[in-house]
Amino acid sequence: MTAPYIYLYGMIIASTSFLLQDGFLQPDAYSEIREKYRLPGGETGTCATVLASLGTNVKLDGNHIGVQVAPVIRNFYRNKPVQLDSLYFDEHYEGLEDYVIIADDVRSPMGTFAHYFANYFTTGEKRWNTPKEADIAGCMVAAIDPFFQDESTLAAEYCVKHGKPYVTIDCRYESYIHQHAAVSIISGEGIQNNYPHQTPAELFPLFQENSDGLTIITNGGKNLFYGRKGEKMRSFRPYPVNVVSTLGAGDSFKAGCVYAVSKGMNDDDLIQFASACSAVAISRFPLPLYPPTLEEITQCIQGTRK
Repeated sequence: MTAPYIYLYGMIIASTSFLLQDGFLQPDAYSEIREKYRLPGGETGTCATVLASLGTNVKLDGNHIGVQVAPVIRNFYRNKPVQLDSLYFDEHYEGLEDYVIIADDVRSPMGTFAHYFANYFTTGEKRWNTPKEADIAGCMVAAIDPFFQDESTLAAEYCVKHGKPYVTIDCRYESYIHQHAAVSIISGEGIQNNYPHQTPAELFPLFQENSDGLTIITNGGKNLFYGRKGEKMRSFRPYPVNVVSTLGAGDSFKAGCVYAVSKGMNDDDLIQFASACSAVAISRFPLPLYPPTLEEITQCIQGTRK
């Protein structure tokens, strides 16, 4: 890709989502499926879809794409400004998928991620790529998910080496990836997984002091917190919208941060833009078919979106 592009390294999967008709599942009770789709997902897959909708060129890398998932990925991105040439398509692997049940403002994902990563810890098998230095050296901005062990750190090291700002999510505060990020986002799920016995208020100063970049701690529909080292913590209330599906809310927020960094927005404008991007995303289903547009995000920020 010769045009300026954003580099994304992380999880790209096929995601089957079920939007239920009348509330969430109940034990031993029938539930009607209102809509069902099998589309690209994962933190990085969804981020790519949103960034493409915002008019940016994207280059993807991350986990290996198996034979059951490959058609979903290739067909969906065929006419979009998303380059797949750095991905490895494995003919001997089915691929990684998840399944998500959605109703009202809650969702429940299912998958085999524990087994996927267990192979690495038991046999050393890695079903993800080593990031290519040339891909990172040629990008404007990057986003790096921390889930691929040393390879994720290597992607961050390449960004530092070539002076490329990057956005990351759910890192530990002592990690290299957090310490060198332009923007580090920590979700409620990330806190629960990494620091289950500490509150966002307790953790924020630790993240803040371990990075020169912008730290953001999100909390679903509640106030998020943000700030840099040496600054007072600030808060922002997410934009109110009619929630149809929360699937992809955090990934859209990340995409908004990446876009804002690529445009040189200041911290306050970045928070507004990313929050509006997420707000628009949760107002429709399925997100991959109806990703946020710049016009919708602008209208949300201005309070005129209907």
